[in-house]
Amino acid sequence: MSNPDQRFLRLEKLGEGTYATVYKGKNRMTGEIVALKEMHLDSEEGAPSTAIREISLMKELKHPNIVRLHDVIHTENKLMLVFEYMDQDLKKYMDSAGRQNHGALDPIVIKSFMYQLLKGIAYCHDNRVLHRDLKPQNLLINKRGELKLGDFGLARAFGIPVNTFSNEVVTLWYRAPDVLLGSRSYSTSIDIWSAGCIMAEMYTGRPLFPGTTNEDQLLKIFRLMGTPTEATWPTVSQFTEYRKNFPVYPAQTIAQILPMIDVYGMDLLNRMLQYQPHLRISAKDALNHYYFNEVRGWEQNGYQVAPFG
Repeated sequence: MSNPDQRFLRLEKLGEGTYATVYKGKNRMTGEIVALKEMHLDSEEGAPSTAIREISLMKELKHPNIVRLHDVIHTENKLMLVFEYMDQDLKKYMDSAGRQNHGALDPIVIKSFMYQLLKGIAYCHDNRVLHRDLKPQNLLINKRGELKLGDFGLARAFGIPVNTFSNEVVTLWYRAPDVLLGSRSYSTSIDIWSAGCIMAEMYTGRPLFPGTTNEDQLLKIFRLMGTPTEATWPTVSQFTEYRKNFPVYPAQTIAQILPMIDVYGMDLLNRMLQYQPHLRISAKDALNHYYFNEVRGWEQNGYQVAPFG
């Protein structure tokens, strides 16, 4: 294929991850601004499996709330993914837009972002794809207020069986308790738990469960939701990471911790943050929740997103 440096002008570096470096770039022919995700290839091993996975999934996923993969350029020692350019991620947005309010966002903006997030998730799940690593850094936002899911490096297409997944997925703070307890047979519900954590964080400006280790993460969840028992979560004691001597915490009401969320938002959040995976609301059902009535109204009036800014 053609030399990537001939087709695209590299502008500033946007970020660096384990496998890749991301630059802002410009298509020399069209002048279009893009994001260039570059991976240096090991001459022995070739492209990493995460890259191959991301490419094959991203090429299939075409939706307004999923970052668009324009092109793949493969040279002898480099793999470059050309994505649509987004102005910032949700983490940076919360740091700047929520600065006056300790990182918390305007409820109208949260509603718009949650609706778009769930639309992206619902599309993935309809296409049998789990994202598995939803967190504010992987949700990208442009100047029009559009939110899109990015970074599908950990995503997997789920078919049958789904019980061989590793439990080393999703940044700790957004990781579902079933995964933390060692479940490997998880499904779409793990993305819903992450979405619930993100929703709470947008309201407060602080992560809901900022654990430092696997166990600390579990205990932070237990402190709020109560230590699970066979009565509240049948079969919980069968998980490999379950311990009989977990500290026993009583369940608190999330509404007491998050008094700024309205009654409908609280109902939706409670439906997402359920211990038992099968009890978590699906993305499709969440989109029809009363909390989003206003957003569905904007949509009918031709707005993709909140009519702000």
